[in-house]
Amino acid sequence: MGTVFTQSRKDAKEEKKMNIEKLRKFCLALPGATEDIKWGNDLCFCVGAKMFTVTAADSSIAGVSLKTTPEKFAELTERQGIIPAHYVARYHWVTIEDLNAVTAAELKDLIRESYQMVFDKLPSKIKKQIS
Repeated sequence: MGTVFTQSRKDAKEEKKMNIEKLRKFCLALPGATEDIKWGNDLCFCVGAKMFTVTAADSSIAGVSLKTTPEKFAELTERQGIIPAHYVARYHWVTIEDLNAVTAAELKDLIRESYQMVFDKLPSKIKKQIS
């Protein structure tokens, strides 16, 4: 019985993990969010034509990149499995290479925060069109 219980808890944990379909559904549910393929194989989620989350188009196994605050950037990059994002780390983007480094709920919070930071910097005309 103990093994079955452990296995069912493991299955429940796996179901809560963010996969590419769940990531797409979550990102596209944010107001004004769009998706686009850039640079050949990168699935970019944007608001007002500005990126807020990027992953590989074929799988989120390659990781998820997103914008953070300077404080959150420092905190996150100290964790194993999270690195400064290539080319855009100076803008406080991180790449979560190992999705086990964050919970699904934490990843959603990070995506929401990234979306909000990008949205807040949009011109007011575009913000009004989205809202």
